[in-house]
Amino acid sequence: MTPEQLAAACKPLVLELGEAFARCPSTLRRARLLGISGWAFYITGRAGALGDVRAETVAAALGFIAPEAVTDGWDAAARTVPPLEVAAANLAECCRWGTARLGDGAESSRLAALLGRAVEAADGSGMPLFAAWRAMPVPDPSPGARAAVGMLLLREHFAGAYLLAVRAAGLTPLEAVLAGPEGEAGAAACGWAPPYPPVGPLVRRRLWAEAVTDRLASAAFRALSTAEGAELLGLLGAARKRARRG
Repeated sequence: MTPEQLAAACKPLVLELGEAFARCPSTLRRARLLGISGWAFYITGRAGALGDVRAETVAAALGFIAPEAVTDGWDAAARTVPPLEVAAANLAECCRWGTARLGDGAESSRLAALLGRAVEAADGSGMPLFAAWRAMPVPDPSPGARAAVGMLLLREHFAGAYLLAVRAAGLTPLEAVLAGPEGEAGAAACGWAPPYPPVGPLVRRRLWAEAVTDRLASAAFRALSTAEGAELLGLLGAARKRARRG
């Protein structure tokens, strides 16, 4: 596989695994311990790595979530706890999930090593969330934790690349969500209120943006040989099976 093909093959696995910890009941309990809602924890836990910035900056970095919904979550959390503290709590939950679900065996160690090389090689230009997360210190050095954090970082890299590609395609973030597999349900889940624009003319542009996303993200995978790329893909598939069983 070429690096671009490897990026395309890894993308659905990384997108699923990189956010799986966020749906864990233990992660949601952490939000209650901080005294904030689950939505405030999601927004600030994901964007808090940017530091104490305005909600408008967060909305621009997240891209696909409606600005009003971002403001609701960000401002609600900021009244109770600093953004970086929420981000650190989010990262700790990611590590906890990785240790519990992926374990500390040889497979997790190898997965963490390959992911780490890809993350290090990734180009963070125009991707502030990815760059901010890559700069965050990882609190747990165990293999399962490092693998989970590696998937979180690559997920943000893919998300940042997709946002750049969507804008280059002439789509708004809302149009990209509407043209995606979840359609209007996905738009509503991201806080966008109807009425929505027609989807038909947007699908081709979104498919072009998906291809450009793979091209942008491929730089991360050029750090791996062909054999290592195939190995990474297999390890991600095995990790998904373990995560789903958990």
